[in-house]
Amino acid sequence: MIAFHTLFDLNFFGIIALPLYSGALGVFAYSIGTAFLVLVGISLHLSRAAAESRLSKGEMRTKFAVRGLETFGLGLIVTAATYVYLSAGYIVFGVLHCIGISILLAYPFLRRPLAAAIVGLCTIVAGIVIAPLTFSFPWLLPLGFSPIGFESVDYFPLLPWLGVVLLGVVIGRILYPRRQRRFAIRDRLASRPARFVAWLGRHSLVIYFLHQLIIVGLISLWQSF
Repeated sequence: MIAFHTLFDLNFFGIIALPLYSGALGVFAYSIGTAFLVLVGISLHLSRAAAESRLSKGEMRTKFAVRGLETFGLGLIVTAATYVYLSAGYIVFGVLHCIGISILLAYPFLRRPLAAAIVGLCTIVAGIVIAPLTFSFPWLLPLGFSPIGFESVDYFPLLPWLGVVLLGVVIGRILYPRRQRRFAIRDRLASRPARFVAWLGRHSLVIYFLHQLIIVGLISLWQSF
């Protein structure tokens, strides 16, 4: 993600010209988004499994509602910042908005893997069908009904990306039943690189929220010389 956004920023500021959404880079971009949201679904499963023994149903709902609203709130901050900084192409419904709403909508499916799989697949198919279309109204833009002339540097509509999160929930239940890993892997956390990667994973939201500021700052500093 950081590598792709570095390329995106270099292209955006006209330092290098790249076909970011076609060919190998296009595959790279969409694989990053897919992996990101699959991991959101897996994390939701693990989080529910960890909390269900110590939280009541009401407390569990509150926990996920707060998490979803907090993430969506970060998305609104990104919207405000990009509106001021970019104006044209600012982020209306980007990945943080999508994750925040997906957390809220995925909660009822966390204990229903079959329903999550069916709804997830239907959501993905619906998103693929409407993706090439444009509409004369903006009100359903978060769902994937893109209005005529719409542009954004980051757009993750619920159709199809909520479906990717739901499939992540299913994958999480398959790979980690009752929070126990179904497969064996060699423990490499004694090494410094592995501990660094694990640290990145534990702080992924903060890294996502701040990394673009750092990249743009470094590019601006480089251009000033």
